[in-house]
Amino acid sequence: MLFLAQQVINAATVACVYGLLALGYTLVYAILGQINLAMGELTMLGAMLTAIAAAGLGMAGWATWPPALLGALVLVMGFTAVQGWTMDRLVFRRLRGVRSHTPLIVAVGLSIAYQEGVRLLHGARDWWPAPVLTGRHDLLSDGAFTVTALTAQLAILGLTGGLYALLWGIMQRTAFGRAHRACTDDVAAAELVGVDVNRTVAVTFAIGGGLAAAAGSVIALYYGGVNFFTGYLIGFKALAAAVVGGIGSVPGAMLGGALLGLVETFWSAYFAIAYKDIVAFGLLTLFLIYRPQGLLGQARGRGD
Repeated sequence: MLFLAQQVINAATVACVYGLLALGYTLVYAILGQINLAMGELTMLGAMLTAIAAAGLGMAGWATWPPALLGALVLVMGFTAVQGWTMDRLVFRRLRGVRSHTPLIVAVGLSIAYQEGVRLLHGARDWWPAPVLTGRHDLLSDGAFTVTALTAQLAILGLTGGLYALLWGIMQRTAFGRAHRACTDDVAAAELVGVDVNRTVAVTFAIGGGLAAAAGSVIALYYGGVNFFTGYLIGFKALAAAVVGGIGSVPGAMLGGALLGLVETFWSAYFAIAYKDIVAFGLLTLFLIYRPQGLLGQARGRGD
């Protein structure tokens, strides 16, 4: 039983990564009805920048100082938010209203461009930041097995909860949130009542970029081994989490991330870890066949 509890704690960290990135996917999809496959590369960019920042903080002797880590996270999120805004302003805004697969193909092109740009600048080697917040907390024990949580895991849960609460507040209590909901319901009607649709979409891309960077920071500081290809598989898994939870639903994105994290972690604990990716995408396939609207999404027509 304690081993089961330990796996739940381990799954929570994975769920935070998937959930944060899934939020970026779902916010953009809710307003445009399009999937930005380049979002995973913003996670990769956030992971690489966080690794660089961690190395710099380590040289200055501040690598274990929480305010310094938080400041680095804010800067990285700000940079990738600008990347998200620029991505919409220079690329996707020009494709508004295109009734084809062009935006999806363009997103694939952007994804490859980001990957190759980072590979050429940094090389293909992995970057392993020094572990941070490595304190260990014993939660439960029966003498034979002890359930533990690292300080880093608790910090990741706090960060994810804080960002989700902030996003909820933005979506429910601000003019941008009202504009986003209006555009989600009916873009044409929102324009008629004076909503600046282009600005709303650009801010949505920026928020998605910031959330993607937060996921990347978790990957860099907790898991390590980041490289130019880090965002590829993580991006598709987070997209799977968004679909499972109900793409377009903000709570659904977090719920999908939690479910996918639990499935992966429990499979890795009890069965062959080599098959965990197959299981993750198998779960996506089952949802697309039997419940395409996801857990919290709205039912759509077959062609949607």
